[in-house]
Amino acid sequence: MVSEARPATAFVFPGQASQRAGMAAALLEREPTARRFFQRAGEVLGLDLAAVCTTGSDAALTRTGIAQPALLTTCCAWFEVLRERGVLPQTVAGHSLGEFSAWVASGVLEFEEALRLVRRRGELMEEAGERRPGGMVAVIGLSDAQVGEICRAAQSAGVVAVANYNCPGQVVVSGEPDALDRVIEEVKAARGRAIPLRVSGAFHSPLMEDAARAFADLISGLPLRPPRIPVVANVSAEPVSQAEQVRQAIARQMTSPVLWSASVRRMVADGARSFVEVGPGQVLTKLIERISTEARAVPMGTPEELAAVLQVLSG
Repeated sequence: MVSEARPATAFVFPGQASQRAGMAAALLEREPTARRFFQRAGEVLGLDLAAVCTTGSDAALTRTGIAQPALLTTCCAWFEVLRERGVLPQTVAGHSLGEFSAWVASGVLEFEEALRLVRRRGELMEEAGERRPGGMVAVIGLSDAQVGEICRAAQSAGVVAVANYNCPGQVVVSGEPDALDRVIEEVKAARGRAIPLRVSGAFHSPLMEDAARAFADLISGLPLRPPRIPVVANVSAEPVSQAEQVRQAIARQMTSPVLWSASVRRMVADGARSFVEVGPGQVLTKLIERISTEARAVPMGTPEELAAVLQVLSG
């Protein structure tokens, strides 16, 4: 019988940019459950994701259309490993693409449904980036309000908007090249740091509107189930509990900013104190540490980290 973890545990799932070469090698070597996930993913997509995530190069994971299903499969496999050990969270959330892993973990989507959705999502985002070229810039050392004001001023040079509110002092801006150049100038003038990101488009911005409309059409008739575990949505930083709320959150996500700081604060306000980053890397773990002094965040993307997480949650 599966029992819930402590009521104060939240699982969070990383988004694109957390993928890396060999990210599922140890997972697939040690966990039969994971092998079943990757086998099913290969059958659904006609793509050997196991090979991509074990012996593939970083270059193989740079394409959005491959990176997104690869990361989803890895995260969902790790979640199932935890579930089989009797560990379930009080609440879940995911950063951008990671939210689809959260929908699977909560029971809103079947794994196969999510696979097809994220592959199409990646394709649509790539196509949008080709039609309306743009990029993203991480802004370090300025407040949310300062970055918002800089974006408003830079809109005279083109489309630009805040894409991610990651943590205090770290905001990502998305937009057209000329507008981003203006943002970089203004950030430097305000004594912040501006770091261009290696991405193929202006994600979470109005430049994704065509892709978002096509994606909304795709999910409009998809049967969605009410979450068994509350999901704190990127677009609102509020937990969703109804299938129609989920549909709206998925449809809006591609053009809306990721409210990650507010999402973490909401989970903390609801009682979450232990956060487990389910998937490769430690991006969310480090962000959570900067968002809340009340939260303890631990990564779980290797067998060694799994052992540590199980010890933390049982102690």
